[in-house]
Amino acid sequence: MDFSYTILIPLIPLALFLVLGLFSKKIPASISGWLGSLGLGTSFVLSLYTAYHYFLNGKLEGVYQTFIYKTTWLQFTDKLHIDLGVLIDPISVMMMVVVTTVSFMVHIYSRGYMHGDDGYTRFFAYLALFSFSMLGLVLATNLFQMYIFWELVGASSFLLIGYYYTKPSAVAAAKKAFIVTRFADLGFLLGILLISYYTGTFDFQDLTSEEGMLITGWGASASFMGLSVFTWGLILIYMGGVGKSAMLPFHIWLPDAMEGPTPVSALIHAATMVVAGVYLVARLFPAYYFVEDGFALQVVAYVGALSSLVAALIAVTQTDIKRVLAFSTMSQIGYMMLALGVSKYEGHEGLGYMASMFHLFTHAMFKALLFLGAGSVIHAVHSNYMKDMGSLRKYMPITHITFLIASLSIAGFPGFSGFFSKDEILVAAFESNKLIYFSSVLVAGLTAFYMFRLYFGIFWGEDKQYKHAPHESPLTMTIPLIFLAFMSIFAGYIPFSQFVTADLTPFTAHLDLPLAAIASTVGIIGILLAYVFYKKPNNLPEKFANAFGLVYKWIYNKLYFDELYIFITKKILFGIVAFSASWFDKKVVDSSMIGIGNVTVSISNKIKGMQSGKLQDYAMAFVGGSVVLAMIVFYILIN
Repeated sequence: MDFSYTILIPLIPLALFLVLGLFSKKIPASISGWLGSLGLGTSFVLSLYTAYHYFLNGKLEGVYQTFIYKTTWLQFTDKLHIDLGVLIDPISVMMMVVVTTVSFMVHIYSRGYMHGDDGYTRFFAYLALFSFSMLGLVLATNLFQMYIFWELVGASSFLLIGYYYTKPSAVAAAKKAFIVTRFADLGFLLGILLISYYTGTFDFQDLTSEEGMLITGWGASASFMGLSVFTWGLILIYMGGVGKSAMLPFHIWLPDAMEGPTPVSALIHAATMVVAGVYLVARLFPAYYFVEDGFALQVVAYVGALSSLVAALIAVTQTDIKRVLAFSTMSQIGYMMLALGVSKYEGHEGLGYMASMFHLFTHAMFKALLFLGAGSVIHAVHSNYMKDMGSLRKYMPITHITFLIASLSIAGFPGFSGFFSKDEILVAAFESNKLIYFSSVLVAGLTAFYMFRLYFGIFWGEDKQYKHAPHESPLTMTIPLIFLAFMSIFAGYIPFSQFVTADLTPFTAHLDLPLAAIASTVGIIGILLAYVFYKKPNNLPEKFANAFGLVYKWIYNKLYFDELYIFITKKILFGIVAFSASWFDKKVVDSSMIGIGNVTVSISNKIKGMQSGKLQDYAMAFVGGSVVLAMIVFYILIN
């Protein structure tokens, strides 16, 4: 089978970026929107074509094969070199479908949402750059190629978050996202350098196959603080994933990133960029699992579980609808991470891996739908805050129904896609780690509560007296909503374990009815509580907020993580470390250098008369010196 044509899938968005970026002032807005949509539509069709042929014909003796097309770019040694190319296997094919599907829908939606914006063509150029970067990341054949596109994703994210560059809060959010993720990516780079030094390769094929290299012996010759260097390398690489996927403690950039246009939130911060960390761990999963009995994988599991719980708690208290969805994203990404962390490798034991990829797929659909639905609401009422919304179901029936479908899906309501993928994660957690399982069940209840708090607050609640009556969004915005709503219902019926598994061998996954019943019951309780609290105006939310007092205040203020970082940077790094370094530089280093210079100048002023340029002075000095020398010699001789 020949999949070399897949290089066109990322190259089409790259061509779009160059054309729209270079000629943004000359291309009419209407044409740029159509060009962007047509280009991503082509990549979308090619991705579906690839998925169809790969999953239909890509197996050999019951195992999905890996197809690699690459060329050497930089040669360091006989073994160590950097290649550029494409890698086709189940997770890269699945991710291509996710990225192009969501990107295509966002392009269509943006034609309506961004209509009349001064930077319309520039916006589509940025979208194309992001799509190219993300597709390049998922098709990478080696760690270094992935890192190149990883940073390109960060750069394009910076451009899109700060799209409204005249708005100070948007500029600050873009800088915050860029700086925080750069700190995390430093760990990623160090991990790449460590692993490549000890293994002599960047290639995923060598790093994840026992045939290419004996996995259990990797880095065994060198250790640090009781762990092999290879394990430290994997933990450092995961640090990059923690930053990109907004896990604790590098999550602080994600809520602020909502300053970008809402289609950006749907594309970057719901379905594609934030799952790059999950994809990174999945790509290197055999290494994470086999090296030192999966110690690094345990780190993945606990960071994911803690992030999921903390984000769900914070989402319960937020009033900006995009920030609720941002913390919801963080929570669901935590689900995917913990599923990878509790997974084993072969057959049904690799259920966690399959469940993580399954939830990545379904989450992309219903979370993109939630963000685009939120954008439709904001487009109608010109506000992000729940206090300015209410009873919008009367004015926006399509947005209402599609948002309800997405809310039911993320809440894990039986029959919707989120129910199936979340159930598999809970089963994997139950079989591996009971503490993580119970935490995940609690998160399921919190998810249902905060999503229906959002739903009832927007579409039911108080019947507001709007200054301008809201109206349904245009077709360019509602068509993507309808398509994603369809996917949010039916994506869960895909037999995912037949396509994406840790060992590339399909297996049959069954619904665990007792565990599914527990999770569904908890979710339904969360929905009912939201119904009681927010279906009609009442003072219950205020009573409970007051009852929890200090706890509610801490959660509402996001556990003061931002304040902690500001304290560390301003008070400690800038106020103590940087101030001390600056004082030492000015008072000691600069002063000593200035002092040496001043002494030199003073001495030179005193002795510069010796070089007056006058002949009589030189003659007097000569004669005087001769007399002194003669007297010294005479004194020595007579003694």
